[in-house]
Amino acid sequence: YRSRKHSSKVERAPATMMNADMDAVEAENQVELEEKTRLINQVLELQHTLEDLSARVDAVKEENLKLKSENQVLGQYIENLMSASSVFQTTDTKSKRK
Repeated sequence: YRSRKHSSKVERAPATMMNADMDAVEAENQVELEEKTRLINQVLELQHTLEDLSARVDAVKEENLKLKSENQVLGQYIENLMSASSVFQTTDTKSKRK
């Protein structure tokens, strides 16, 4: 009976150690899984931020082109007004002297 009891204790010790090792591995795996999940969520958030910024850049570029075009039209309009007005005409001093 003693040898059986002793043998049974010896068998239980490795099983208990194995369970503790397995629990440690599972805990480590859980920590790794949580870290991976956190990193994936962070990457997804950064991707959405990048998409938003890219869309904003495109909108600003489009607005810039629109404003440049409007400025050209206004500049041409002002030039036309100035050329049509006698106030802005250049004076030819030679012809006035004659």
